[in-house]
Amino acid sequence: MSESNFSNPIVTIEQLPTISKLEQQPLSAKYAPINRVINLSLILIVCFIASFIYLQPFVDLPAGLQNFLPFFTWAVALLGALFTWFIYAGDRVKSYSLRDLDLHYSSGLFFRKVVSQPITRIQHMELKRGPIDRKIGIAKLQVFSAGGEMHTFEIPGLPLEIAQQIRQFILQHKDVVKHG
Repeated sequence: MSESNFSNPIVTIEQLPTISKLEQQPLSAKYAPINRVINLSLILIVCFIASFIYLQPFVDLPAGLQNFLPFFTWAVALLGALFTWFIYAGDRVKSYSLRDLDLHYSSGLFFRKVVSQPITRIQHMELKRGPIDRKIGIAKLQVFSAGGEMHTFEIPGLPLEIAQQIRQFILQHKDVVKHG
């Protein structure tokens, strides 16, 4: 019988790298405020429509709807303001980190989430920019993992130039790793 060169040594807890030592980069300073403005605008539109329906003189509203609309408008306004604050505070703690071999994205206000993707497992990446993103110069970077149809994660609110640089770095790095 031949001897095998297989070994599988134990890794101790002390040998494990810590993810908390990542140098996290914040998203664009423009991202959280513009997201807040968009959310507040949508809430104001809903409140305006409900108020218009309530105050319009053209059609008599049923009593139940007439009693419900003011409550609905205030509920949308209060819950919308709370929801907008929650999203704004959550946007401010989002960050990313790019290292030589991997890309990390952290998010979550109360429930923290860190997604780490080895660069060699990145299938492709897409830069997404809506009209507001183009106006203020930011982009979303969608990262697709090898073997998956959906994107693995998305880093929103990156300054366009940085998003392009990250994408180019990963594409060049993958080419160097694959082809020496």
